[in-house]
Amino acid sequence: MKLAIAAFIFQALTFSVTHAYPVTGDTLNCRSGPGTSYAVKKTYKKGADIKISCQTEGTDVNGNSIWDKTQDGCYVADYYVKTGTNGYVTDKCGSSGGGGGGGSSDKIPGPIKNDYPYKGQCGPVDKWNYFKCQCTSFVAWRINDRLGIKFTNRYKGKAWGNAYEWDEAARASGVKIDNNPVPGCIAQTNKGSGHVAWVAAVGKDTVTVEEYNYAVTEGYGKRTVPKNTFNYIHIKA
Repeated sequence: MKLAIAAFIFQALTFSVTHAYPVTGDTLNCRSGPGTSYAVKKTYKKGADIKISCQTEGTDVNGNSIWDKTQDGCYVADYYVKTGTNGYVTDKCGSSGGGGGGGSSDKIPGPIKNDYPYKGQCGPVDKWNYFKCQCTSFVAWRINDRLGIKFTNRYKGKAWGNAYEWDEAARASGVKIDNNPVPGCIAQTNKGSGHVAWVAAVGKDTVTVEEYNYAVTEGYGKRTVPKNTFNYIHIKA
């Protein structure tokens, strides 16, 4: 009997050590979502062991955009957790066994990749009433796919046509627009002929966006720029 109990205790300790990782930052904020713009729910001190229930993409922190959901139900930047790798060590939040919930929120902001359905098929108008392979079409796709919102160029009955119209359309339709980016919001500028992009990650003073038809004509690109490059439209995020 004593041997059986000892074996059980050993297995429990092994599981704990395998799935608990030490904090390397002096004070690590655990936030309500995977990004630096989310509210701080609690803090962990340096050296504290945390258990990770799942991982997801969020604000880029010194080149690492992975965020860990802890046993306390909040998120910490993986950069400050010693997992032994810069990659994933457990399931992605929202995947089977990950314990991260479900629905379209699992796609916000989503992976940084060219998942645009019309890539290489530029030309006529898309189903959101934008010209394919333009910045507006790409962002309309992301709003529909990742935010789960049925967005077209007549969203809420306003004119969301050209990129330079999006800021006024947001204000006219009661959609929040400000200077504070969060992953999954829309970056917008009126400079030149106007431009819109998808906010993929947010740093201390920078923002990483994904876009179409900017550096690559009718093609995909991503870049990290100062936050004040854009206005930010919060259709959902």
